[in-house]
Amino acid sequence: MKRVTAIIKPYKLDDVREALSANGVNGMTVTEVKGFGRQKGHTELYRGAEYVIDFLPKIKLEVVVEDAHVEGCIEAISTAARTGKIGDGKIFVDSVERAVRIRTGEEGDQIL
Repeated sequence: MKRVTAIIKPYKLDDVREALSANGVNGMTVTEVKGFGRQKGHTELYRGAEYVIDFLPKIKLEVVVEDAHVEGCIEAISTAARTGKIGDGKIFVDSVERAVRIRTGEEGDQIL
């Protein structure tokens, strides 16, 4: 099993969720986060004063899939989240050694 973690723009969440659902992903975890990469934030004016916004709002999306579905998952996220502008996000993939469903005690691929 692999965990696919994606950092995306907040307004792209619904598009990515629909793309993953169409790809057979049954569940996901979504967290509101803040951060920056090459975007480096921006400045805003508030009541005549200029403020630097260093950390931009992002969405962190995590899904656990079988090894065979990783490439399809990455493709679905990439296509749905892409705007072609800086700050579209990143995708990370790492291994999951063990997964246990708390309610039933099922383990491994059974819980997906």
